[in-house]
Amino acid sequence: MSARPTDPMPNAGQGPVRRITVPQIAAAKGKTPLVALTAYSAPMAALVDPHAEVILVGDSLGMVVHGLPSTIGVTLDMMILHGQAVMRGSARAMVVIDMPFGSYEESPEQAFRNAARVMAETGAGAVKLEGGARMAPTIRFLTDRGIPVMAHIGLTPQSSNTMGGFKTQGRDQATWPAHLADASAVADAGAFAVVVEGVMEALADRITDTVAIPTIGIGASARCDGQILVLDDMLGLSGRVPRFVQKFGDLGPRADQAIADYADAVRTRSFPAPANLYR
Repeated sequence: MSARPTDPMPNAGQGPVRRITVPQIAAAKGKTPLVALTAYSAPMAALVDPHAEVILVGDSLGMVVHGLPSTIGVTLDMMILHGQAVMRGSARAMVVIDMPFGSYEESPEQAFRNAARVMAETGAGAVKLEGGARMAPTIRFLTDRGIPVMAHIGLTPQSSNTMGGFKTQGRDQATWPAHLADASAVADAGAFAVVVEGVMEALADRITDTVAIPTIGIGASARCDGQILVLDDMLGLSGRVPRFVQKFGDLGPRADQAIADYADAVRTRSFPAPANLYR
């Protein structure tokens, strides 16, 4: 696979494609922005892989794939199943798998058991967990034992019930010190990168300037060290999307039309055509 001119992590030489590593992601701080997208299946991972440095198997799969009302009902088995599929469909991007709600909050030991299972059964490069300073001891516990961790601060969807919904963070500047403390805590604990979600632009800029690890924004700032979106949102496959999402494609209506055309062809017996039959 040839490297794109702006590719911050080209594969050297003409040998087999090698997966991007945690040190490479960490070293991207302040350089060419990191491209990250979610994927939940092997075919979608194969489409994303040539273009992204990070593929996140997000617990958003609960809503996007399984039709759940939130991420709260996602299980560890679901994350592992989809993680295995994404690993099969990708070759270059580093795959990060979300730790689902209830799989890591109880104790660092619980987090390690479940994260170790995710890593062993999928072969992924890292796990991601939500929470700032309160999760720093767990992040340290995991990284000290060889499990790379991507942190997630700001708007943390698994905590939406206590937050009172999906609310933008940092509107009140008096809350900024707490968010900055969260960012510093996860970086000091050993996280190699941090997702900054749903925060005011100026706060995201301050966080990016403060921590030595890459910030990956979603609803944050263009100055973050990378950006991530839910793939189905940016392809126009998921209906109404948040303000921070830009639709880079509008595949939903096209898919609807294709399905309607197929249904019409079946009902009028124009499909299968002679070219589709064995004679």
